[in-house]
Amino acid sequence: MAQRLHLVFGGELVDPSKTQFKDVNDIHIVGIFPNYKAAYDAWKAEAQRTVDNAHTRYFIAHLHRLRDEEMAASSTEELG
Repeated sequence: MAQRLHLVFGGELVDPSKTQFKDVNDIHIVGIFPNYKAAYDAWKAEAQRTVDNAHTRYFIAHLHRLRDEEMAASSTEELG
């Protein structure tokens, strides 16, 4: 079975109702996690740590969805 890696990251947004970062150079990379539960726990800890700042938001990216080993050519291969 393929690993299902998840990336947790966040930072200050331009507008709290959108997902555009104020400065992409200041994005906080929390880490890459081996499963959704571990990623969720890390996301929740960061979200709770920054709860007083409405412009700071954290996200979970499903890295395993970027590449599908079962397909002959995944969308990432088409880019390069």
